[in-house]
Amino acid sequence: MTSPTPIQGLSELAGRYDVLLCDVWGVIHNGRESFPEACAALARFRAEVGPVILISNAPRPHPPVVEQLDALGVPRVAWTTLVTSGDATRPLLAARAPGRVWAIGPEHQSVLYGGLDLSMGGPEDADFISVTGPYDDENDEPGDYRDRFISCVGRGLDLICANPDIVVQRGDRLIYCGGALAQLYESLGGRAIMAGKPYAPIYEMALKQAEAELGRPIDAARVLCVGDGLPTDVRGANARGLDILFVANGIHGAETVGSDGLDMEVIDDLLRQEGLQATWAIPDMAW
Repeated sequence: MTSPTPIQGLSELAGRYDVLLCDVWGVIHNGRESFPEACAALARFRAEVGPVILISNAPRPHPPVVEQLDALGVPRVAWTTLVTSGDATRPLLAARAPGRVWAIGPEHQSVLYGGLDLSMGGPEDADFISVTGPYDDENDEPGDYRDRFISCVGRGLDLICANPDIVVQRGDRLIYCGGALAQLYESLGGRAIMAGKPYAPIYEMALKQAEAELGRPIDAARVLCVGDGLPTDVRGANARGLDILFVANGIHGAETVGSDGLDMEVIDDLLRQEGLQATWAIPDMAW
């Protein structure tokens, strides 16, 4: 396995790529505040090189996520367009309409179901399960859903997960996401279906957006993915044969970044354990 090449700034790569497919949470904000240097780097790439397609595992269609980015102080000049896991998941839900869904997740994520011919049910009468995240992501743990999941597995229900992330950083905490519930469901013998990173549908949508912005077909060798998550961002890029810039100081920051910067030995070990490769590595996104 080849070790990723460490860099100090995105400017070192600007001549190699035409398009960025950039993760959001962990790269340009932490759920509570934006990262000014990261935003400035993306704005510079967009102004001087090419489109920046934000590719997020947010389990909602993109319009409310745009509002969230605005509220966090992410300037719109830092990105060209946005594709979310919610966008990629809606076709999966629409294909099951009309039907009854057990929708797991906080109320503000129910926008995922808007305009779809689905009625709400529970584990005892639903036709399938849809997960955007735990009901209460500040307090719930996957094990809280075990008994209900066991009954659903027994009924042969599929689970559609609108956010494949296992955990995400919120401020200085890691909180569980929908992927943690999907992981539990599969461990109990159920089938989980996902469209966000690292799965193909969200990349297909993002690359289509990039081609529209460029006005020509994309050369995959000139597309750079950016992200902090090994099981989502790095695995998704590897599966598509795309280069990836690993932003170390995200969910893996406690392990991969020390007082002297990148700990390449730890990064190499983490990648090896997951059977993954990263092209480049950087502590935090910067120009």
